[in-house]
Amino acid sequence: MKRALIVRHVPFEGIAGFREPVEAAGYELERIDVTDPEFSRTNFNTPDLLILMGGPMGVYEREEHPWIDCEIDRLASRISLGLPTLGVCLGAQMIAAAMGEQVHAGPIKEVGFAPVALHDTAAHSPLRHVADVPVLHWHGDTFPLPLGVELLASTDAYHHQAFRRGPEILALQFHAEMGQDPRFEQWLEGSDDYVAEAGLTIAELRAQHDRHGADAVAAGRAMIAEWLRGFNRSAA
Repeated sequence: MKRALIVRHVPFEGIAGFREPVEAAGYELERIDVTDPEFSRTNFNTPDLLILMGGPMGVYEREEHPWIDCEIDRLASRISLGLPTLGVCLGAQMIAAAMGEQVHAGPIKEVGFAPVALHDTAAHSPLRHVADVPVLHWHGDTFPLPLGVELLASTDAYHHQAFRRGPEILALQFHAEMGQDPRFEQWLEGSDDYVAEAGLTIAELRAQHDRHGADAVAAGRAMIAEWLRGFNRSAA
């Protein structure tokens, strides 16, 4: 069986809704937290699929989180080999950093369920499944677009919402995995100020989650299922 390794930067930001299509594609899931003593010794080049999830820290907070440099170095090695890699939010920023770009604070906090605008490059890509679907945003950092990638999606606040390099590398700033995971309540705990910076209240965000969550997860699952089929075909 193929092996997929999930890197969790915090325990409550896991694979969530993406679990179903990844397992359906024949992958056995393994997880490792960055706080695990084994993390610094984990070989990123051995899994058939690497999935980097989100987290509240910034890529630039390297003194506070010494594992960041180690993660970026190993991720750069994997990307140089063209091995299948998915990054979500912080994971997408890690991919950009591993490709030589500087992650930095963005102009605003972007939080809440809203659609992304797809570029022409995305018309026949897996992202077509999330067209016009409100998906969860929860970030305040951004990055220049790495060389050699295709920009797939944007919002008014953040131009670089999704990019890919070939069929194997996919980076998503938004959280199309979230919408039906009870761990969302852990995201909300203590987040009143952060959410308020985006012009929302916790109650409004919870209502958006209840209204849009199921559709967001369905679209996200279809997107990931098609992405997995794409690079599996290219490797056949």
